[in-house]
Amino acid sequence: MNEFALIQRFFAEAAHATSDPSVILGIGDDCALIAPPQGQQLAISTDTLVAGRHFPLDTDAYSIGWKAVAVNLSDLAAMGARPHSILLALSLPSVDQAFLREFSRGLFAICQQYGVRLIGGDTTRSSVLSITITVLGWLPIGQAITRHAAQAGDVIMVTGTLGDAAYALQHPHSPLQHRLDQPTPRVELGQALRGVASAMLDISDGLVQDLGHIAKASGLDAQLDVECVPLHLILQQLSVSERLAHALAGGDDYELCFTVPASRVDAVTAEAVRQQIKVTTIGVMLPRQAAQTQVQLRLHQQSFELQQTGFQHFD
Repeated sequence: MNEFALIQRFFAEAAHATSDPSVILGIGDDCALIAPPQGQQLAISTDTLVAGRHFPLDTDAYSIGWKAVAVNLSDLAAMGARPHSILLALSLPSVDQAFLREFSRGLFAICQQYGVRLIGGDTTRSSVLSITITVLGWLPIGQAITRHAAQAGDVIMVTGTLGDAAYALQHPHSPLQHRLDQPTPRVELGQALRGVASAMLDISDGLVQDLGHIAKASGLDAQLDVECVPLHLILQQLSVSERLAHALAGGDDYELCFTVPASRVDAVTAEAVRQQIKVTTIGVMLPRQAAQTQVQLRLHQQSFELQQTGFQHFD
């Protein structure tokens, strides 16, 4: 099967089945053409997943397709953007039709759930399976939630439970396996937090490391009350050191971490209840106390040290 037949069979037909008047030209030409809505600005993000690095080699094809899109939608959620479309660059060791059938099924399942259309991309041969997704979304002009606008006194909040994916990576086929293989991007809540959250990101490399990005960008310190970090019941049964290593530094959660003025916490909680999403207050932003930004960890009011703060892409 050549490149063009592969695209047509597994990607083009399903992509064209989704109609969207803003997509003037999709798969099949040198470029895709889209018409931006009036008063909106474009949000763009790209993530690459490499087999054996970003997902275990025995991950099923459906989950790989799902996760490749999910991690990109999570980036849009982190800025409060509404997803629109994706581009797919797929590098394959060989044309495995059974794999491609399930991969594309997973990819289009999450696209359909979030109203996203595949509008173009590329395929090529490679020694290692590699998937790069570029995601496009829309934001009302001037309403993007960035990392740099947190204020001292803002409350730190997170969605969901943390450490689930890290646990699943260490315990294959556990009840938390879906949290690693098929994460849930918090797209609707991200949009609801526009004008409410002062800063936000998604947790991909570990809570402590990622919260540090907000603190550094905002010129602040962050105080994290470790005992408040939300944990699944399975993690609660682990030793303190093990569960905190997963929850604070494990990564791959794709939950939202954001800061809000204390006066808006009740509004955030009410919206989360409406969407049936768990949100938890885990700390507070502080004025910077030294030349270098710090994420101060406290466990029951006592200083707490963590050996590793998060995932390193080049270790």
